[in-house]
Amino acid sequence: MKVMVIVKASRASEAGEMPSEKLLTEMGAYNEQLVNAGIMLAGEGLHPSSRGHRVTFDGVKRTVTDGPFAETKELIAGFWIWNVKSMQEALDWVKRCPNPHEEICDVEIRQVFAAEDFGESFTPELREQEARLRAKSLGLGDIRFESSDAMTFAGTGKRYTKETMQEICKQWGEFAPQMSHVPGRIGDASFGVCHNGADDCSFDYLCAVQIAAGSQPGSRWQTLEIPARRYAVFTVDGPVTDLPKTFETIWKQWIPDCGLKVAKAPCLEVYPKSFKPEAQKSGIEIRIPLDA
Repeated sequence: MKVMVIVKASRASEAGEMPSEKLLTEMGAYNEQLVNAGIMLAGEGLHPSSRGHRVTFDGVKRTVTDGPFAETKELIAGFWIWNVKSMQEALDWVKRCPNPHEEICDVEIRQVFAAEDFGESFTPELREQEARLRAKSLGLGDIRFESSDAMTFAGTGKRYTKETMQEICKQWGEFAPQMSHVPGRIGDASFGVCHNGADDCSFDYLCAVQIAAGSQPGSRWQTLEIPARRYAVFTVDGPVTDLPKTFETIWKQWIPDCGLKVAKAPCLEVYPKSFKPEAQKSGIEIRIPLDA
């Protein structure tokens, strides 16, 4: 679950007084603990309300009020966004926090809405719309969603770890001259198929082409059948060297907050016929499998 931890303002923070070196040091150490625990997603302090503005909505009317604002204890001096397992975990972490002000103050914890909180009114179409906007805000460009029929692949496979995955390029170098000779091939694209991922981040990788269902390419080639499925489709507009960074953004930032359920199924890299490793615009597609 995601929570916002809100540090309420104090007399000193509203007066624009900066925290002491001691408090900054203690808060820096605390933030480092949050990051190391994998909890902290964001955290910032805010300037006093004297530098802020309020916009009051009344129908179509908008009224702007300049700060400062009188109700100090209701104002916000800073915040964190945390990803925690429970509200109790959030409470435990807040109680370990140094006092954000050198006076009595309040820190408030509020749970952030997740897609599942909206129930049936948050339709699959709305979920995908939100996921699309999330991707764009992360610099992943315009993504699309596609339903694919069952596919069969044939090629050469190898298992990798985080330490050895850079050798995938070598695997492609060995497969590329042979792929036009795979029996039963259909289409011009080639595929990188990541599957059988484990908790230690090891995975199987298949350099492959798509073959017609029922084809028998022979024992020389490893085959893999993938059932019909819906995919989120990302396009890598830059060079092939952008691929690892794009994957990292998808898995670490987009997937946790996209509001969609990612399937435990193979994900695909799709290399068009026009793909050239040295090109500045690779046109590679990344297809992330989704649960219905």
